[in-house]
Amino acid sequence: MSAQPTAAAAGTIDVGGDLTVNRMGLGAMRITGSNSYGPDVSETLIAEALHPYPDDLVIATKGGLVRPGPNRWEPDGRPEHLREACEGSLRRLRLEQIPLYQFHRPDPAVPLAESIGAIAELKNEGKIRHVGLSNVSESQLREAQRIVPIVSVQNRYNVSDRRSESMIDLCEQEQLVFLPWAPIQETGRNVPVRVAAERLGVTPHQVVLAWLLATSPQMLPIPGTGSPGHAEENIAAASVELTPDELDAISKGGLPDKPGPVNSGWLRRQIAGVLGKRRMG
Repeated sequence: MSAQPTAAAAGTIDVGGDLTVNRMGLGAMRITGSNSYGPDVSETLIAEALHPYPDDLVIATKGGLVRPGPNRWEPDGRPEHLREACEGSLRRLRLEQIPLYQFHRPDPAVPLAESIGAIAELKNEGKIRHVGLSNVSESQLREAQRIVPIVSVQNRYNVSDRRSESMIDLCEQEQLVFLPWAPIQETGRNVPVRVAAERLGVTPHQVVLAWLLATSPQMLPIPGTGSPGHAEENIAAASVELTPDELDAISKGGLPDKPGPVNSGWLRRQIAGVLGKRRMG
């Protein structure tokens, strides 16, 4: 019987210089809840399931986005709201201090300095250990860094959306953690992902998670899940090993006529092999 996979295979990363975590986490969005997804449900369930928390568990949550109705998410960066949100998270999670608190999204109606200033006050009061940002540009990161130390950035990034690649480069330079959100969306549009999954006998989602881990040492995927079996599948992705050709083809999107060093001959051979297997099956 094979051993149950663990996230340790992904290696570790330091958050803020004093918290070491596995480089594969669990996203709680699909539990439903927290300020922007519920409200409040996932934080309550996490506390019910895991409190008292193990010493090596690092919990991150967010403030600054509200959900006034179905399919509606609106930023709220007012200092009074951020304080209320943070203190509510502390109560629901049964924590005295939140290890990583992220500002969910800049609010166009509130100066960024006011929002980050409120979070800095909460950090100074000991209610937050480390501060992160989500959905930000480099200029917004720089503005926030002038107010409070920033340890992480969480922007959208996956095989189809690479707009934050320059942010990942910056995170590598400054040893910031990068948490990609929507990490496995639009996986099926990338042909080399499907080819690699077929070769390895794993799912395309596992291939994408392995590709993310290989993309940067500062990458910390936190895929969500709705079942224990799916969680184990995500964790097992940490042990998936892709070849350099596969990594390159996935990064290039698998387009043989796209400029760049993608090995299109290799890709064509792999696709032909997969199609041949399917015909024979």
